[in-house]
Amino acid sequence: MKTLAARLPVSLVLALMLTGTLFLASCDSAEAPKGSVFETELAASSQQTGATETAQKNDIQVPVPGMVTMVDLGAKSCIPCKMMTPILEELEKEYKDRAAIVFIDVWKRPDQTPLFGIRAIPTQIFYDKNGKEVRRHEGFMDKQSISAILEKLLKD
Repeated sequence: MKTLAARLPVSLVLALMLTGTLFLASCDSAEAPKGSVFETELAASSQQTGATETAQKNDIQVPVPGMVTMVDLGAKSCIPCKMMTPILEELEKEYKDRAAIVFIDVWKRPDQTPLFGIRAIPTQIFYDKNGKEVRRHEGFMDKQSISAILEKLLKD
């Protein structure tokens, strides 16, 4: 006797998977606390996030010119992204005026994802002060690992 999965056409299984993904994407109801790095919307000031914005494209300018930059691409509803919220907030305070910590919500800013070529969220991308990408990581990243990379980039 065949299992249910073996009897379902592949197209139906793919349709169910897509429906589930779209449902999860629409569940972006979790709100971040005010003043957090997760509040990086177009209206956010550059002082809140350490990010600057360009007026010509209304895009967040990444990397921040002349500054070591870590950009985290994720979503407010993504579980690993939520786990990183307090880490990013702490790093933002610890590295204020030394390194920019930028968060981009890819569900609210889908136009940004092709610019970074991400395959999964969260994705962290590290840039040196010259704007060159030096490291990329997919998935949850702990504070010690992020700090080690930032410290190395600040010394160079």
